[in-house]
Amino acid sequence: MITPGVIHCCHRLDQFAEGEWPFAAFALNGNLDASIDWFALLQQQVYPADPNVIYYYDLATNGQARAVLPLRRIRQGWARTLESLSNYYTSLYAPLFGPDSDPLALRRLLAAATRENGGADVIRLAPMDPDSPSYGALMNELRAIGWIPLTFFCFGNWFLKVEGGWADYWRERGANLRSAAKRRTQKFMAAGGSLDVIDGSDAAEVEAGIAAFREVYAASWKQPEPYPDFVPSLIRLLAARDMLRLGIARLEGRAVAAQLWMAGAGKASIYKLAYREDFAAWSPGTVLTAFLMQRVIEDDRVEEVDFLIGDDAYKRLWMSSRRERRGIIAYNPRTLAGGALLVKEMAGRLIQRGRRRLAAARAGRHPKPDRG
Repeated sequence: MITPGVIHCCHRLDQFAEGEWPFAAFALNGNLDASIDWFALLQQQVYPADPNVIYYYDLATNGQARAVLPLRRIRQGWARTLESLSNYYTSLYAPLFGPDSDPLALRRLLAAATRENGGADVIRLAPMDPDSPSYGALMNELRAIGWIPLTFFCFGNWFLKVEGGWADYWRERGANLRSAAKRRTQKFMAAGGSLDVIDGSDAAEVEAGIAAFREVYAASWKQPEPYPDFVPSLIRLLAARDMLRLGIARLEGRAVAAQLWMAGAGKASIYKLAYREDFAAWSPGTVLTAFLMQRVIEDDRVEEVDFLIGDDAYKRLWMSSRRERRGIIAYNPRTLAGGALLVKEMAGRLIQRGRRRLAAARAGRHPKPDRG
């Protein structure tokens, strides 16, 4: 018998017997970040044998989870820390909530995670959308169970709210970008170039696209992937959910640029970009970005395009707006380590604030307000 309000936990998502899977409500359906599939992929590829991954979840009477809090336990010196199940592959983290979630479920999840980890000293959750309901709810519910939450900056995020069609978007871009993209595309195509988008409808094509992506990535300026099967597994997952937009630029049949985009729920996200350094003179990255941008605006009719992680200068050429992704770090004042780390954190923030004010005074300007 299921008792509503009782928190359950598991360490692996593949431990359930057939017919007992409690996370059906969170299957991937257009929004990768808000799916149990994303956490399953991260665990399988990055933390396959880590016993410290743990999912706290609240069950409804039908045996299905209404809310899920994916975490990972770590030791940082003498501090017991609970951190979000996320890493550098994660563009956005949030607990999972179903449509029938109990408003107090998050409080129970956090309380259970604290209690079952010896009180815990620190909780760190990142990166998050500070304008999302879950961000504010986490801050409030952490306070409600006696924690002291603070916020911190993670990274800038460039994005585009699509208004109108491709012609409207392209007209709003800078003249230099429009001219360069047109000129370079003509040059690229005249030299025997081709541009393709793999959407996942053909399994053999998907595997060929993975091979091309790997080839380009290996010849690019980027460091080798620490988990080489992560991106191929992500590509296959997106293909199975009709969310894959894998762009490949070829010159005389050879893959010279590759970009992994995903499209779903009215949004296109640009996840991974790479081009061969020995073909940089052809600007295959610029050519491919323009091609894919036109595809998602015209064919997928997305309402938003998201460049995800980072403030790279080139992103503002393609996007129109910037927002921040932030994190939450909370301290448990009831434990010796939590209290000591809270004091250290507050002292460090006061020192930083003082330095900013001093620098601003010397420069003759007002400092920006402190957000956390």
